[in-house]
Amino acid sequence: MSSGKTDLKPVVVLARCISWIGHPLVFISLSVAIIIILRLANRAGLALLLTLLVTLILPMGLLLFWGARTGRWSDADVSIRSERVRFYPRAIPISVMAVIALWLLRAPAMALHGAVVTLFLLLVAALVNFRIKLSLHALFAFYSAIILFVVHPVVGAIAFALAFLVFWSRLYLGRHDLLETLVGASLGLLGGVVTAL
Repeated sequence: MSSGKTDLKPVVVLARCISWIGHPLVFISLSVAIIIILRLANRAGLALLLTLLVTLILPMGLLLFWGARTGRWSDADVSIRSERVRFYPRAIPISVMAVIALWLLRAPAMALHGAVVTLFLLLVAALVNFRIKLSLHALFAFYSAIILFVVHPVVGAIAFALAFLVFWSRLYLGRHDLLETLVGASLGLLGGVVTAL
């Protein structure tokens, strides 16, 4: 007798959970919060967190979920390459606004540098999208892991383990092929190194 629900194998459920935790908006938000707690546990840190929440995290979240809800794209991952053509022109200005806000508020150098590199990574991803749909999950997971490793090696090691699980989950769920995932991870590693310098 069928219960009407699809029974999923535990490995599929695990891959989906990891994929959601590895969603760029979730991974970056958690990473920023951890960095602020470890480096700026004061009023400046709170101001930075609120600035990023208002200028980047909340607008990007609304863009992703409203776009999925209205059918502009099929899901909050913007999984279809042709849909990303409409996503990047909306996401990039949000990132520009975050950079401007951080600059005007004289945010700590690492935060401003990270925001500029994030903007650059989005621009590169938009250009790469003309050829392949790189994995933004892998990109931002490895990008965050490098930065977290520089801030706190133990936290960074945990983030790297999670980044490799995100890499696996995107392949396992068939969201990306190996090339798309490798390009995303490589770009993220490069961006993380540039930010951490």
